[in-house]
Amino acid sequence: MAKLINLKIFAHFFQSSSAGGILLLICVAISLTIANTGLADGFNNLLTSEIGYDSANLHLRYPVILWINDGLMAIFFLLVGLEIKREIVEGELSSIRHASLPVLAAIGGVVVPALIYYAFNTGLPSSKGWGIPMATDIAFALGIVSLLGNKVPSGLKIFLAALAIVDDLMAILVIAIFYSSELHLSYLGYAGGVFALLVVFNRTGVKNIFFYIIPGIIMWYLIHHSGIHATIAGVLTAITLPTNDTDEDSPLEKLEHALTRPVNFLIMPLFAIANTNITFESGMVDGLAGNLGLGILLGLFLGKPVGIFLMSWLSVKVKVSELPENTRWPHVLGVGILGGIGFTMSIFIALLSFSDPFRQTEAKFAILVASVLSGIAGFMLLSLYNKRKKNKA
Repeated sequence: MAKLINLKIFAHFFQSSSAGGILLLICVAISLTIANTGLADGFNNLLTSEIGYDSANLHLRYPVILWINDGLMAIFFLLVGLEIKREIVEGELSSIRHASLPVLAAIGGVVVPALIYYAFNTGLPSSKGWGIPMATDIAFALGIVSLLGNKVPSGLKIFLAALAIVDDLMAILVIAIFYSSELHLSYLGYAGGVFALLVVFNRTGVKNIFFYIIPGIIMWYLIHHSGIHATIAGVLTAITLPTNDTDEDSPLEKLEHALTRPVNFLIMPLFAIANTNITFESGMVDGLAGNLGLGILLGLFLGKPVGIFLMSWLSVKVKVSELPENTRWPHVLGVGILGGIGFTMSIFIALLSFSDPFRQTEAKFAILVASVLSGIAGFMLLSLYNKRKKNKA
């Protein structure tokens, strides 16, 4: 009986919307523990060991860390792409009226942090990291809102989800345009041909998911060798998947459902364990007061809420948008603060921005601090506002 109860608790946890965020927190703790114990060297050797196949015509032998960051993360971006397309076709982004508030809020939440970062780092070698504070971690932000349960209106959760999806779309565009290496046009041309084939499949009504996944894998290989970051292949594959605005599950929705748990409970935890192994050193806290640290810290913790709140307020004032049902301005500010949880997406961009391991570690630490502060502050604000409303009632 006890085993049955434990299994039920275990199953309930993995079905809850906050499970992904909680698991990521656990993985961060594990990674930080490994990095600051005698296990650090062995773990780093594991991450840098090469696996795969290599020949004169096929090059697929890479370090484990690259397989995680370029391979598994392509699946994460595939899921993000599926979510973006579904929201555009039938969700919160399907009409101007519904989409305007999260879209404009996301723009504010991207531009202001980037400007803050650039103000601190302009003219410096670290200026390339301006994209780091632009990103919001969907899993963590939604996980914290879910922990609040019915203390926040349901419309606020939808607003945050739509905002985070638009935020991810902008991050994807930034990665594709600004964080790609030297282009190899032949590989890019072949990848374009594969993408065109996927579009043809979509237009001719092909619904078998494998007709999209297999060419998508080939496109990943070609894009990886083209100089554009390989994760973009996931997004390109996603936008070709057929969908509809009816109650019938489309191929896109079926694939989205199939990927959600593996991404949330395997891929993102692996990414967190592999990329947050920060070895704490003397002077690291002092680095938060440097240009790189301040740009990230203030960009995420201050720039995100200012940008999101300001653009939301302006769009409502000029009557372009309206607040979700039962949502008040303190709710929007709370969501803006939670938007400062950059974490996995910010770390991903930091790895693309800098090749110097020391600068990567400095950026990771600043992201970690800013994300923790944003998570605590956002949770406390929303909780206190709910308590105040109850006391007035």
